[in-house]
Amino acid sequence: MRNYAIIFLLSSIFLSCNTEQKETESQTVETSTEKEVLLIGTFHYNNPGADVAKTKSFDILNEKSQLELEQISSNIKKYNPTKIFVEWPYDEQRELDSLYQLYIQDQYFKNKKLSNFYLKNEIFQLAFKVAKANNLKKVYAIDYSTAFPFAQVMNDIEKNNQSELKASIQKGITNITSEIDNRIESGTSLTELTYYINSTDFRNYSNNWHINLVLLAGKPNDFSGPQLTSEWFKRNLYMWSLIQKNTADSDERIMVLVGGSHAAMIELFIEKNNDWRVKELKEIMLK
Repeated sequence: MRNYAIIFLLSSIFLSCNTEQKETESQTVETSTEKEVLLIGTFHYNNPGADVAKTKSFDILNEKSQLELEQISSNIKKYNPTKIFVEWPYDEQRELDSLYQLYIQDQYFKNKKLSNFYLKNEIFQLAFKVAKANNLKKVYAIDYSTAFPFAQVMNDIEKNNQSELKASIQKGITNITSEIDNRIESGTSLTELTYYINSTDFRNYSNNWHINLVLLAGKPNDFSGPQLTSEWFKRNLYMWSLIQKNTADSDERIMVLVGGSHAAMIELFIEKNNDWRVKELKEIMLK
């Protein structure tokens, strides 16, 4: 009986410790905080025509758009991101710093010789505006250029007589282009257009195009499709790496402003990281 009593006592101690450990683990999970990313995918305000899907120009300088930028900036200020990351070459951070210094000194737009890019791009129209409003010392560059062999993909499709695949790829590009063009022509606001580019439909289309469709190009030993996709992954992974490396534990909320297709890919990476979560622009605009 004494042996049974000892066994029972030891079992009780073990179960008690195990229960306490589980309760501690549960409390740890409940109190852990995630870093939040205000992930804003956008069309390029200056419309350089460098993307596969070429859309009509949007007048970012008109009064209506400028008022919307003020409203968007005001809402993001309340959100209070501690760092802002933009689609600018990461190895040209010094130039971005110089431009931002001119901006916070109210000297940037006094340069009447600014090119279309430096005048209209979303970095200068939105990211700088938000950064200054939030008294941030700098804006972080995260872009990393890689190859994008789209012409080779289409050549392999032609050589292999993949007419259905060619039609699917072109139809997808046409549909997205038409959707954006129609919205611009109908006078859709900057805010609503931005919501669309951050919609689930747009992000799913973009990721499906890059991850699935182009992989089918050519014969089994033609690898232009996987090369394009791998280079696209590489570019966005490098961008995501730079975001993580430049984010401290104290940065509970950050903002990332990149092209819509980059945002679609970065969202996938965030979904696989338990320490981060996405905050959509629409969430803070509709509060």
